[in-house]
Amino acid sequence: MKILQNVIVKQVLTEKSKNELLGNYEAKKLQLQKESDQLKFEMKKLEKTKKIPSLSLKKHFEKEIQARKEKIKLLDFQMEQLHMLPLGSELKEKEIKAIIEINEGDRWEDIQSEKTIIIKDGIVDEIR
Repeated sequence: MKILQNVIVKQVLTEKSKNELLGNYEAKKLQLQKESDQLKFEMKKLEKTKKIPSLSLKKHFEKEIQARKEKIKLLDFQMEQLHMLPLGSELKEKEIKAIIEINEGDRWEDIQSEKTIIIKDGIVDEIR
């Protein structure tokens, strides 16, 4: 019989993976900043075309801009934390589903134990 089971994928922090993560964080941060600037531009454009902008519309723009600022703060925090982590640390990257084969006579405790895949520089390093 086959069953589905959650498997945690962890990444070992190496100099290469650290630089990749920092690059990803910077790219996301830049994208959020561009979106925020675009929203500010659109809001000003609407203010100029309409003499009396709707208050709810302005609040919606401000809410969207604030949401992006919060995401930028979170990315800054994640970047700080990444700088503090020593090389060799394991970072949880994601959870995936795996099909596990079970047979009569298998130890249930072994089947139920959480499985983990360790990735190092994009290569499967270990399966626990």
